[in-house]
Amino acid sequence: MNLQAVRSIYVFEMARAGRTLLQSLISPVISTSLYFVVFGAAIGSRIQEVEGVSYGAFIVPGLIMLMLLTQSVSNASFGIFFPKFTGTIYEVLSAPISYFEIVLGYVGAAASKSAILGLVILGTANFFVDLHIQHPFMMMLFLLLTALTFSLLGFIIGIWADSFEKLQLVPLLIITPLTFLGGSFYSIDMLPPMWQAVTLANPVVYLVSGFRWSFYGISDVSVVASLVMIGVFLAVSLAVISWIFRTGYRLRP
Repeated sequence: MNLQAVRSIYVFEMARAGRTLLQSLISPVISTSLYFVVFGAAIGSRIQEVEGVSYGAFIVPGLIMLMLLTQSVSNASFGIFFPKFTGTIYEVLSAPISYFEIVLGYVGAAASKSAILGLVILGTANFFVDLHIQHPFMMMLFLLLTALTFSLLGFIIGIWADSFEKLQLVPLLIITPLTFLGGSFYSIDMLPPMWQAVTLANPVVYLVSGFRWSFYGISDVSVVASLVMIGVFLAVSLAVISWIFRTGYRLRP
């Protein structure tokens, strides 16, 4: 493996995040703080606890997951789309570096940025609510696997998109709505039976539920089902990326 090439891509992408701190770090933290203020005032006054957990603490895993999913997709998609947009992607493809190393550099940087942001938001949440993480190892496992999986998805979107509008299409119209409807701010047990069944068809439910379990030991679905769902996402994303590089889809002029 050409570790120097992977490191070069990784360092360049991480440095780009450092040059855009307002967009990559400060903006998501401010948005999360606003969620706490708005939901805490509007809903927290009416719902004191959910399954024995204060409402403010209950929504923390959902807020982290919301930012984690959207930022993982956005970081990875823009990271690979910009070289395509400027034409420098052909320099990368013609360099003595394998497809695996290209993916490792771009996706590794996107996942790292998203995981760091998730931890920063977790730290920010401590200013609003009192948090106790029951399963810290599983919390980190869910955090890293989710960041990696959705960074792979973002990489696919970046290859597929041929305009900045398409780059934002999936995060805005699919990822964000699925996260809001995936139990980020409520337990699906609070829904009528019919809507519970509908909600369980949303794959993001399993990610949010598993992540919340790592905090409080409560979940809407089994932890095994959550891990299986992440594994399925990961396998499908890897398969699609493998197909993209085998066929040259959207990579060749």
